[in-house]
Amino acid sequence: MVKKILFLWVLLPATVNADTSIPEQIRVPAGNKPVLSVHAKGDQIYQCSVDNNEYAWKIQAPDARLYDAQGQIVGNHYAGPVWEYKEGSRIVGRIVNKIDIAPKSSISWLLVEVIGHKGNGLFSDVKYINRINTHGGLPPLSGCDANHLGSEKRVPYKADYIFYAK
Repeated sequence: MVKKILFLWVLLPATVNADTSIPEQIRVPAGNKPVLSVHAKGDQIYQCSVDNNEYAWKIQAPDARLYDAQGQIVGNHYAGPVWEYKEGSRIVGRIVNKIDIAPKSSISWLLVEVIGHKGNGLFSDVKYINRINTHGGLPPLSGCDANHLGSEKRVPYKADYIFYAK
């Protein structure tokens, strides 16, 4: 059983990014290797805000489940931004760089640096994260005005996340 899990764990990074080339702008620094790749499905949460008399939907947080190659939930992704693995290890990240691959239909691809760890487990040594293969998640195009100030809208999205360690 252990060999089977290790085999799947080693193959999983190739499964998610086999057909994807990571653009140079969001590549992780040399010396970091993928330790886990997951598919995320959930929502990007936006809030109607006003800045300089201009109304716009501002990103508040993601709310997504993380799935392994077999379609099993292995974690969550939420405000922080935080990624939490099923055994309890958690990481907090900050965006280092982004690239818009399909700006009219999908949120950006990202390079995220991990700035905080909690718990022992798979995420304990993770230093960087890529968000790639995004679909959806863009802010709503209308409905943000004085009558809707402070209201929230959830926009479905999908993406792949690759977690890297030294």
